[in-house]
Order: sequence, then C-alpha cells, then structure tokens
Amino acid sequence: MDLGIRDRNAIVCGSSRGLGKACASALANEGVNVWITARTEATLHAAAEDIRATGSGAVHAIAADVTTEAGRDALFAACPEPDIIVNNAGGPPPGDFRDWDQQDWFDAVNANMYSAIDMVKRSLDGMIERRFGRIVNITSIAVKLPQGELGLSNGARAGLTGFIAGIAHEPAKHNVTINNLLPGFIATERLKSLFAKRAVAAGEDPDTYFEAFFAKTPPGRPGDPDEFGAACAFLCSQQAAYFTAQNILMDGGVYPGTF
Repeated sequence: MDLGIRDRNAIVCGSSRGLGKACASALANEGVNVWITARTEATLHAAAEDIRATGSGAVHAIAADVTTEAGRDALFAACPEPDIIVNNAGGPPPGDFRDWDQQDWFDAVNANMYSAIDMVKRSLDGMIERRFGRIVNITSIAVKLPQGELGLSNGARAGLTGFIAGIAHEPAKHNVTINNLLPGFIATERLKSLFAKRAVAAGEDPDTYFEAFFAKTPPGRPGDPDEFGAACAFLCSQQAAYFTAQNILMDGGVYPGTF
C-alpha cells in the first residue's frame, strides 16, 4: 500500500534506537524526509546510517535533547514546517513512589507530558494552514494498564493523554490528526532492562523470567519494533485521515479489558 506521504517532512523524537528509530525507519521507507534526534551524537549518526540504508527519504540527524527548550528550538530551526511529528521520549526510571521527590515528578512530567505538548503547540497551526498534519504521541500501555513500579510514567503519560483528548478534535476538519500510540511489551532495550530488574527482584534468571512471561501472552512473544514502526507510519498516512483523538493500543492482546 502506498501511504501517500512521499516527500512529506517528519520530525521523529527520541529516534536513535528503539521505538523512535523504528518509526523513523518506517517513515523513511515510505519516502518521507525524516529529522531524527537524540542526545548522543555517535548513536544518532549510526541510526541515521542504518535508516538511510533501507529508506528512500532523506535522513537528517539533529543532536538535541527534546525535553529542553533549546533542543526543540534546534529541531524546528532544522525543520520549520513539519508535516508529521512523532513525539517520543525515554520513560522515567521505575521505582517505589515513596522514594520520589518533587524534582523526580517535575522531570517525568517535563519529559513525558510537557515536551510533547510543546511540540504540538509549535507545529499545529502550520499544519492547519497547509491542510495536512499527522501527530503521533508514543505513550505506553501503562495509560490503560498501570504498572506499579512505573508510577512516574503512569502519571505523566496519563496527563498527556487527557490533554490530547481536549485538543485533537478541532484540527480534524483541516486534515490534521493527533493520535496516541500505546506500546505494550515491545522488544527494546528498555523492556529488557525492566524485565531484568523484575527477575532479580523475584530471584529468577532474567532469560527464564522473560521467556516464562511471554509464554503466557496471546502471541507468545514480545512485539517487534518494526511492527510498531509500521503502525506509526500508517497513522501518518493519507489513508488514516479518519483516525484522530484515539489511543491505539499495540500490545498483542495483553490488556484484558473491553475498552
């Protein structure tokens, strides 16, 4: 399927590895020009080379921290009129809420709520004027299925979800959509790190713990980042113009609820 977005311009945040890189790669494969960003230059430029090797869209690497004003300024200086925004930032560390202080909460809200809101603020009106825009916020299954040790993420991402619900409807008449894509257990470095900590806490071998957990899930395996990237690319497509203000859960059926 031709997604109809060749030669569009996309900013993909947190895209040197994991889910962000998979989304950038999927967009580049559709001929989208992508601006990828991360804080570590070596990792970022290696990711850019990987994406260029398979995609047909131009790939620009901007070393910046999207959770800072300066980082977002740098992104919009490089790509002032994005057609597509994929908001993504690393999740805050797991732990016990009793150990978190005010600064921990401020950092989590800044990284996983405010930064995405500011990216929307900077890009939305231009998209409306040009009569095309796709914004995808990568949040988490924790929005619908909170994890006890991920309280910082649960709170900040739920806050972003509520904010998006309030603003995503009006732009739709201008062919501008805003959706949240909720990854479940996708095989990234962060997932492996979280599961290793769970295994240690349970006194089990990490590999054995990992395999036993996924044996109980409907697909019997974790998700592949490329599957997630493909879903993101579809939400950015011409064909996805009737999807907006949605929270799309990609978890292999792990979430047990109806809604």
